[in-house]
Amino acid sequence: MVKIDKIERFWDYFIDIVHKNRVKPPFDRWYVTRAEEYIAAYSGKRLQDHERKDVEGWFSVLGRKNSLKDWQFRQAVHAIQILFCDLVKTSWANDIDWDHWKAAAKDLEPNHVTIGREEVDSVLSKPITSIAKRDVVVEMREKHPELVKKMVDSLRMGHYAYRTEQSYTTWVCRFAAYFDFADPRQMGSSEVFTFLEYLALNRKVASSTQNQALNALVFLYDKVLEQTLGDLGPFARAKRPHRLPVVLSREEVQRLLAEMDGTFGLMAQLMYGTGMRLMEAVRLRVQDIDFDYGQVIVRNGKGQKDRVVPLPEKISEELKKHLQQVQNVHAEDISHGLGQVYLPEALQRKYPQADQEWRWQYVFPSSRISVDPRSGKKRRHHLHENGLQKKIKSCAEKAGIVKRVNSHALRHSFATHVLEAGYDIRTVQELLGHADVSTTMIYTHVLNKPGMGVRSPLDY
Repeated sequence: MVKIDKIERFWDYFIDIVHKNRVKPPFDRWYVTRAEEYIAAYSGKRLQDHERKDVEGWFSVLGRKNSLKDWQFRQAVHAIQILFCDLVKTSWANDIDWDHWKAAAKDLEPNHVTIGREEVDSVLSKPITSIAKRDVVVEMREKHPELVKKMVDSLRMGHYAYRTEQSYTTWVCRFAAYFDFADPRQMGSSEVFTFLEYLALNRKVASSTQNQALNALVFLYDKVLEQTLGDLGPFARAKRPHRLPVVLSREEVQRLLAEMDGTFGLMAQLMYGTGMRLMEAVRLRVQDIDFDYGQVIVRNGKGQKDRVVPLPEKISEELKKHLQQVQNVHAEDISHGLGQVYLPEALQRKYPQADQEWRWQYVFPSSRISVDPRSGKKRRHHLHENGLQKKIKSCAEKAGIVKRVNSHALRHSFATHVLEAGYDIRTVQELLGHADVSTTMIYTHVLNKPGMGVRSPLDY
């Protein structure tokens, strides 16, 4: 009887803490269920005797269950975090990268930038943009399917980025929708003129948005329909704001990185230390890191370009330890008949067994096995980029940084700090992968050194 009372009090304490973590009924009882499932997996072992490897081992097993939905997996991780961090209060619990486990995505959406271009089905079979635009795209596909298909085929033949493919196709659909889905082949420069003015005057879109719509329509008429659009005339242009990038000082970067730990902390250090874009870091493969030469090869960056960036010595050992942990997980996946990773379709055909090789694995894999929405295969994709974005934003707030910090701010800060260190603008251009040096020149304005340093007269 005493033992039963003790157990009941234990779960009462647990539920109280769950409530303090803003979990409301009836979900609080599911937290109890998740914790009970974990305890049952190690029956006969006291909670005080558990180790970090027990928790992470259980998460790995849980992550291979297709029956568990994404939100249920995150719920289980949160329940065990509360169990050991807040109730049992073990010393090793804070060393677990809880955010990494919670950020697992069960499925990459079919139009995700990593896999969207390689859909098995025709592009006409699935919507490709956000819900707000989806009906327009679907209706356009129903009325002019051959035109949409030809548009997509032309973009792919031109090796345009997948997100460019999405945006251009959507703009063509919205253009046709504005004229009640009339056939674009029966329209021309006057209709394009009217549509662009509508965007600027009625919708009040940004200059970049109007330019994107213009580029999409020019591509449609020039490359797809092979019709001369002609002179559009002086249509109303959206005002182009001149904005400088958000750049963190060295001290602010250190404060931000000090708040970040685990996998996301390592990714943030790598992005700041190399100047990589968000998706370039997320999609990094094991073979792209060269410890001997101290460099990272960024594959298939913006504009379909590869480039080489320096590997920061400061994180070299930490990165090796991380890769060892990833390799252990990969070996365990192989033993369970899994271990495949996404490869572009052409590579998959050329090297049928390469998707299980260690060198092709992602440096930052998801903590869950996912179902590929194209083929239905079980694979371990890379971490979803949303997790890192949210972590950077929350840690910037914790660090007391009032600037609008996002993942790209790390890239801006890298470029500015490299220029401050005395490197020339062409070197920075190569490191960032800019096609034109004028793009890189914006960082000289951030430095307030377009040609020479200028001091405020108040400081003379």
